[in-house]
Amino acid sequence: KCCKCKGNRKIRLNEELTKFHKEVLCNLNSIHGALLRMNRSIQSEGANGIIKWNRSYTRARRRGSKALNLEIAMICCGFNLHKFHLKKPAIKKAA
Repeated sequence: KCCKCKGNRKIRLNEELTKFHKEVLCNLNSIHGALLRMNRSIQSEGANGIIKWNRSYTRARRRGSKALNLEIAMICCGFNLHKFHLKKPAIKKAA
């Protein structure tokens, strides 16, 4: 349902927020930012490949937005727990 305001409307700009937006755009468009974005895309694709190929996760079993988000969160938690479990012996040796 659309609500129409009676009277004058005011638009305000947050100067601090626009300053942060400009800084973020400068950081993203720099060479270092491009390298970080490329590295992130490669790493996430690797994790997706491991989940799909090595863990045999082929399709979502749930329907609905909330259930699907929960399923993906559980898969990510499982992936991270497995990664942590594999690193536990290395942590004990270092200590």
